[in-house]
Amino acid sequence: MTPTKLLLATVLTFSFPATPSHADQRADFLSGRTRECARCDLAGENFKRRDLSDSDLTGANLKGANLHDAKLAGAHLGGANLSGSNLNKADLRRADLVGANLREAMMYGANLDAAKLSRVDLTDALMGTARMVGTELTRAVLRSVDLRKARLADAILTDADLTDAALDFAFLRGARFDGARLVEARLIGAELIGASLVGADLTDANALGANCREADLTRANLTQTNFHKGSLYEAKLDGATFSDTTMPDGTMRP
Repeated sequence: MTPTKLLLATVLTFSFPATPSHADQRADFLSGRTRECARCDLAGENFKRRDLSDSDLTGANLKGANLHDAKLAGAHLGGANLSGSNLNKADLRRADLVGANLREAMMYGANLDAAKLSRVDLTDALMGTARMVGTELTRAVLRSVDLRKARLADAILTDADLTDAALDFAFLRGARFDGARLVEARLIGAELIGASLVGADLTDANALGANCREADLTRANLTQTNFHKGSLYEAKLDGATFSDTTMPDGTMRP
């Protein structure tokens, strides 16, 4: 090799240093040396009780991962695939889950206070006793989700799809369901004091014994909704659609 070519090769070597491979980043994350693993493939991995607070897992594949009781407060999980994962009792306060896939995830007792879940897919997720106080779920998909006894005080579920969702005995005081789809949803014994359901669709919803005191149901679709033994005291019903609606006293409003 001529001196000129040798010099050029040396310059190129130092000008373009090798960057850590994605595999190295994944290995470092699994070993705990880093908390950054955006778009990593972590499907089926075990992170039970791991402290992953503020981790960057944007777009990561966490399908079927075990995150039971894991600390994920402030974590970045936007666009991540968490379908079928175990997030029971996980701490997800203030976590960013915008656009994440959480279909069939287990989230019993998970804490999602102030988390961002806009456009998230929670179809068939199991979220009994979960906390979502002040959580944003705008345009989220929660079809057939299990939210029995969940706490969603002041949560934002504007334009969310909660078709066939189970919200029995859920604490929904002050929650915003404006424009939400609650068709065939179960709200048995739910606490909806001061909740906003402006323009919401509650067709065939079962709100037996639900407390809707001071709730705003302006322009809501209450076709065949069951409010028997519940309360609509001081609720706003301006422009609401009534058709075979069962009122709190058991009478039918045509």
